[in-house]
Amino acid sequence: MQSASAAPPLLSVRNLSVDARTPEGRRRVLDDIGFELTAGETLCIAGESGSGKSVTSLAVMGLLPRASLQVASGSILLGDRDLVKLSNKAMRSVRGGEIAMVFQEPMTSLNPVMSIGAQLTEAIREHQGSKGNAAETIARQMLDAVQITEPGRRLSQYPHELSGGMRQRVMIAMALSCRPKVLIADEPTTALDVTVQAQILKLMRELKQEFGTSIMLITHDMGVVAEMADRVVIMQTGRIVEEGDALSIFGRPKQPYTQQLLAAVPRLGAHAGTDGPPRVTLHKVEALRPDRTPVLNVHNLNVTYGSHRSRWLPKGKTSVPAVDDVSFDILPGETLGLVGESGSGKSTTGKAVLGLIPFAGDVTIDGRAIGGLSHRDMQPVRRSAQMIFQDPYASLDPRMAVGAAIAEPMVIHGIGNKSERQDRVAALLARVGLTPDAATRYPHEFSGGQRQRICIARALALEPTLIVADESVAALDVSVRARVLDLLLELQETMGLAYLFISHDMAVVERMSHKVAVMRYGKIVEAGPRREVFEHPRDPYTQALMAAVPIPDPQAHRKTALKA
Repeated sequence: MQSASAAPPLLSVRNLSVDARTPEGRRRVLDDIGFELTAGETLCIAGESGSGKSVTSLAVMGLLPRASLQVASGSILLGDRDLVKLSNKAMRSVRGGEIAMVFQEPMTSLNPVMSIGAQLTEAIREHQGSKGNAAETIARQMLDAVQITEPGRRLSQYPHELSGGMRQRVMIAMALSCRPKVLIADEPTTALDVTVQAQILKLMRELKQEFGTSIMLITHDMGVVAEMADRVVIMQTGRIVEEGDALSIFGRPKQPYTQQLLAAVPRLGAHAGTDGPPRVTLHKVEALRPDRTPVLNVHNLNVTYGSHRSRWLPKGKTSVPAVDDVSFDILPGETLGLVGESGSGKSTTGKAVLGLIPFAGDVTIDGRAIGGLSHRDMQPVRRSAQMIFQDPYASLDPRMAVGAAIAEPMVIHGIGNKSERQDRVAALLARVGLTPDAATRYPHEFSGGQRQRICIARALALEPTLIVADESVAALDVSVRARVLDLLLELQETMGLAYLFISHDMAVVERMSHKVAVMRYGKIVEAGPRREVFEHPRDPYTQALMAAVPIPDPQAHRKTALKA
């Protein structure tokens, strides 16, 4: 990839400052930032959660919530038009047609009462003038382009019927359907497994080449930055701290903050030759749980969707096996990493073992079989087993303050008085890297990564023995992710916690796991000790997953591109 910096800018952000309205007055969240994007260029914006990356993209799109955020000064030029000065009506014609955006959280960005086809064709009709069958044909082609199986059938489905990764692919298809001049992608591959991520990144590169589309890519995945970026902007607390071409940023970072970000990137193979995660304390799990009986035992687990003829099932089928005869166990202080592509059954397995969805087979938590238990009988089990869900925004009540959300499990189980619960909430927030004043704020006031940290704090509130972590660090930037993973390892060693760690990030799974199970089409195709699976993968599917992991080295990607 060659820099397009010599070409005239297509998008120019100049001296942009954004203020937030707070009860204490105005607070600056973007401070005099500036950068340019030229035709056919990919600019990656990286930084920690809350650094201002997403606020920057919303400002460019004219989507800042007026009640809380306002452009204080500066300009955003698309060609010779200042987007800051355009009316709402004028901006509606720009959005989608000239600038399109892929948002971070697909479930909250898609309309839950409109079919996928209706949402795709709405954008196509609005910006391309296509109608009827022509719009539907384009929609089907775009779903096929982003590697969604059976695109014709998906058009009639609704967002809740798709996996998290599939919903994100729908968002990408919607953004690309109108061939925009500028594509803003805010964490577009966060919810995707590595193989689909590789396909999506390839698709974005092809679109850039074919149509001269400029891409502003916001991501915390430095492997993706290395693979995609012509230039990189590093942000911290609302300011740009370093900017340069990808080779310089990765090879010769000047600022300590940039150096810290790169040092925190997990690398596949970094723990080769070891049998388990790195120790972070001197505690021994055996002293906490000397009997070493499994915290979780799963035998012949089956989950089937659809017990009667449903319109979204393939023709001739009345049911679809989502989890097919899965068995495993997890000991105290042990982590089983569960990996696989979107739709492989990972999340369904996680929900089933906690009794959140109907299942067949045997599931035992702390020696208690949960099959057939009533809601009331499950309550003591909930204290032993908690879940961190994939979508932090959807799993938090938007009308409940963060402190109340974290304290709610303690209230339900009668733990402590009000003062003790408040102290516990403050301690939990501090452990996940947030300040105590976060307790009085609401979910929409936090970035995606900060919301995930809140969900982790809530899961820890009852001091469980088992945590099912479903993509628990996918939304976190690399430095915060490293701290959270260290926290999870510390809690495991000091409390004897067992983890079912569901993730598509192979490098993170390698770091966290004692054992690994690889799922495909609802079945476990390979399982064993971490060292065996990662260093000597037997199944071709496991080998393909590992080969698709992005490498945080732009030089390596350029050598590969030259060979191709």
